[in-house]
Amino acid sequence: MNQTLGARPSPDLTGANVEDAGEHNRAVVLRCIHRQAPISRAEIARRTGFTKPAIARIVDRLLDEGLIMEARRRHGLRGQPAIELEINPDACFAIGINIDRDHLTILAVDAVGNVRARVHHEKRFILPAEFLQLTSDAISHFQRSRLIDDARLAGIGLAMPDWLGEISLLGKPEAYQEWTAFDVRAALENLTQHPVFIENEANAAALAELDYGLGAESSSFFYIAINACPGGGLVLDGNGHRGAMGLSGEIGWLPIADGRDEKAHKVQLLGEIFSLFSLYDFLARHDVEVSVPHDLLTLDAHGRRLVSQWLKEMSAHLAVAVKHIGLIVDPDAVLVGGRLPIRIVDELLRYVHEHLDAEDTSLPSLHRASLGEDASAMGAAAMPMAAALMLASADVAQRARSPLKNMDRLNS
Repeated sequence: MNQTLGARPSPDLTGANVEDAGEHNRAVVLRCIHRQAPISRAEIARRTGFTKPAIARIVDRLLDEGLIMEARRRHGLRGQPAIELEINPDACFAIGINIDRDHLTILAVDAVGNVRARVHHEKRFILPAEFLQLTSDAISHFQRSRLIDDARLAGIGLAMPDWLGEISLLGKPEAYQEWTAFDVRAALENLTQHPVFIENEANAAALAELDYGLGAESSSFFYIAINACPGGGLVLDGNGHRGAMGLSGEIGWLPIADGRDEKAHKVQLLGEIFSLFSLYDFLARHDVEVSVPHDLLTLDAHGRRLVSQWLKEMSAHLAVAVKHIGLIVDPDAVLVGGRLPIRIVDELLRYVHEHLDAEDTSLPSLHRASLGEDASAMGAAAMPMAAALMLASADVAQRARSPLKNMDRLNS
């Protein structure tokens, strides 16, 4: 397929100039529409470097397949008004599941990231059997209510922490070890005939930001998730990066020196002191009972002061993490999200900025993530959607991956 002379396409929007590269070039155009919509045929040609006749052929095929649609005519310019193209929201659907130590969230999502339905259970330490039953009930509800078209269901994505049943937590029941022996992939594949995609929940949240959030502005960033346990996800050049052992982004293992120890002999892991559960425990030791994230928004003045005290202490540790991430990974940005309420994330980031040198141009910019508490569930849905729409974030490994288990192997 010929490309126009003088065009300067983006690196990930460059097609192959061979006859058998039709699927690749089709994917290039589809990614361009997904990222830049609403967009005209002429603009697609300029961005990809393809000739206008080539764009016309590919666009006609995508229209026939129902993957894209003609949205509107753009007026106000000279000549014939350009027809703008968008992804068809009903082109395909995905179900995203996020299970963690304190909740289960299940979303039905359309092709442009609109949440068509949501089922949420705010409950700690859900065991595998209950997880399967609740998930099955939610999927049946979506289908019976015609909230999604099952014939166009691209797949089911699962976002969950690695070592779910192994990491020690306050209040963790002994039975929670069941997750270590539970084959969650096999269980989900027995539940549905659709493809199953699995990813670590922080990596999934980062993928959601890439496809539906700040990824439109930044192609390389580190995502810090503040959940029951902290987590991290890394995106490099528009692709999720998991590392050789699948451990990329595991910020919870970052060693932190105790600031109260003048000689800094005492070192803790960030994951042991910086999490929602750690915040709940801190408040409980000061006679303030909080059990779910929303409770943090209903505290009295005394409770809010305690939360601010904890945030200020944690901000110093988070600032150290941001500096390390900047030096080692050098991303465009560090995003902070997860289940901590937005207002409290903003307060935390204000304190973190006080520990960072505003004049240090080597540091990545620090921002609140654009997606809220459902980011991991959105990321779970984004996996089958990326495969169906042939996006750059699609990863075939997610079709075979299962959560990491047996943490002791890492220390042997």
